[in-house]
Amino acid sequence: MYNTPDTRPETKQAVEEVVATLPKVVLHDHLDGGLRPGTIVELAAECGYDQLPTTDPDELGTWFVQAANSGSLPKYLETFQHTTAVMQTRDALIRVTREAIEDLAADNVVYAELRYAPELHLAGGLSMREVVEATIAGCAEGERAAAEAGKDITARLILTGMRHADNTAAVAELTADAVADWDLDNYVVGFDIAGAEDGFPASGHAEAFATLRQRLVPFTIHAGEAAGLESIKEAVQLGAARIGHGARLYEDFSASDLCIELSQVSSYIRDRRIPLELCPTSNVQTGVCDDIADHPFPLLFDLGFTCTVNTDNRLVSGTTMTKEMMLLVNTFDYGYPELFQLTANAIDNAFADLPTRERIMDTVVYPAYMALADADGDGEIDSTDAEELHLSMD
Repeated sequence: MYNTPDTRPETKQAVEEVVATLPKVVLHDHLDGGLRPGTIVELAAECGYDQLPTTDPDELGTWFVQAANSGSLPKYLETFQHTTAVMQTRDALIRVTREAIEDLAADNVVYAELRYAPELHLAGGLSMREVVEATIAGCAEGERAAAEAGKDITARLILTGMRHADNTAAVAELTADAVADWDLDNYVVGFDIAGAEDGFPASGHAEAFATLRQRLVPFTIHAGEAAGLESIKEAVQLGAARIGHGARLYEDFSASDLCIELSQVSSYIRDRRIPLELCPTSNVQTGVCDDIADHPFPLLFDLGFTCTVNTDNRLVSGTTMTKEMMLLVNTFDYGYPELFQLTANAIDNAFADLPTRERIMDTVVYPAYMALADADGDGEIDSTDAEELHLSMD
């Protein structure tokens, strides 16, 4: 850790300005949890949805965050009835996807995996394949719009099955087809299972995961958010390449006078470097911890787990990647080296192909952080510059 004894407001402001410019990678971002409030109001008017709590965009944005601050995952998920209600046509799905990518790019996110459940967007008569095709079109439009604004972002999609429903096998087949069989420019890269975690174990969807393993499609599983250690263990047993959240892995730790000891599940995840898709703000909202200061993020990071930091739902949590990173800076004294490690962890474990990951790391992420280390401004990184990077938060 790199402490920040100088806590003058102007110093914090300067740090945030730098963090805002840094290239970021997000692996856990729900498409239906990141709409612009104004877009919801406009789409609701177009489709005749009259159940919004308010049609004032500013008030609506505030309502989403306040409604989600319930300390309960089921209550948190109730807010999505309003976002999915206005995402039932091809044009709406294209717009929402395009705007999500534009907003992420404006925050200097250079690689993003957006996830959503196709089965939640069928009320307007679309098939699940047509839903996927619409979001792919939105990805392409979003990348082009970002490029026109001078931003470079690579967007990919994760298709999600809902654990409380019975469509996961069909979504798994759809995902495998999209990854392997369709000429879809490699936008679909993996599968996820989400929804109410407690009482709906991932093991109840064994057919879906068998299909994904058989067809060599990577997947992540929401676990260790509303349910505890057993949920995380199941995710690993099923073959998850990453753990969605995983914050409650601390339940597998024991403490002695000298150290914290890991038990079998946590040791397995750490030693095999299975990444954790941690979402600090969201985790507080859903009751994983009472306050951000109590979040197990620094404990997991210090114990050697492969941690990543993510937004989860930008609208519902009122957050951005810059805000999530600044939580770590301001709460846990994280410096640029820690932020670099978290970003490297994320791009290393993205579901995109290796050439894409290497290009982003070698040409975007690494040069940006090395520029911070170039203390004397000569364009070359030497030992003095490297030391400056490690002390840059002091």
